[in-house]
Amino acid sequence: MDHRAEAREFLTSRRVKITPEQAGLPTGSRRRVPGLRRSEVAALADMSVEYYAKLERGSLAGASPAVLEAVARALQLDDAERAHLLHLAQAADGSDALTRPRRRTARQWTLHRSLQWTLDAITAGPAIVSNGRMDILAANPLARAFYTDLFANADNQRNLARFNFLDPASRRFYPDWELFGDMAVAILRREAGRDAHDKGLQDLVGELSTRSEDFRIRWGAHDVRRHGTGTKRFRHPAVGDLTLAYEALDLAAEPGLSMTIYTAEPGSSSEEGLRLLASWAATEGVSPPAEHPAAEAAAELHYSALLFLERIHT
Repeated sequence: MDHRAEAREFLTSRRVKITPEQAGLPTGSRRRVPGLRRSEVAALADMSVEYYAKLERGSLAGASPAVLEAVARALQLDDAERAHLLHLAQAADGSDALTRPRRRTARQWTLHRSLQWTLDAITAGPAIVSNGRMDILAANPLARAFYTDLFANADNQRNLARFNFLDPASRRFYPDWELFGDMAVAILRREAGRDAHDKGLQDLVGELSTRSEDFRIRWGAHDVRRHGTGTKRFRHPAVGDLTLAYEALDLAAEPGLSMTIYTAEPGSSSEEGLRLLASWAATEGVSPPAEHPAAEAAAELHYSALLFLERIHT
């Protein structure tokens, strides 16, 4: 990735998103540009227009933390955007060599038994280990049943972004497909700023940009996001609608990797759906049934049977 171009386009895109009203400046009647002018950002950041213009041209090398913080404050950047700006400045200085994740590929990385044991011990919700490119590197049985469409298609290459933009099944699995698309691209954009030397990421972005207009438009927006915590909606082909909370945890022993765990609200229909899905996943060699007219009725019957067995044992 060309860090100079990335810095230029990122700062420009943030500037045009801030209105004078948001910045506490008079609107005026003859504004020919959207958002703020460079001179207004410079004034808000307490620096010369010439120096800010130099930064916005992509010349971040040598910019001090105080300068970067002033720019972030003037542009009202959130935490993920501030971190992205810092990563771009570090790359411009060449000081990111020690902080960027160790380069790894699917062939080089070996799943430790203890990590798989940890995943398998999580039985109430899907749990996966992924990298910044959104490759699923490891999963518990429930996650493999949960992402049945993703794993079923070899073209997805176990990659959530590729599934999102290139596999038609994703539009059924994600009721809020547009939101998921925004999030996926923002996660990849953040990773590109954090490790621009990742050849696998460059290849993925190139492929998606070529094959998906939806991706290409989003990539040009320069939005960044850290995948941390929240709630998402899914529509599973076998158990129907699920609303799940998620937590993403960085793995201290595996720099650049994170574990994401999905859970359902206790007593909710989503919890019932996960329990049904888990019962299928626990049956070795049996995958969740594909979507068909009788799937919902079969799911209800199976779950009723589980409840009946629980009542007997309690």
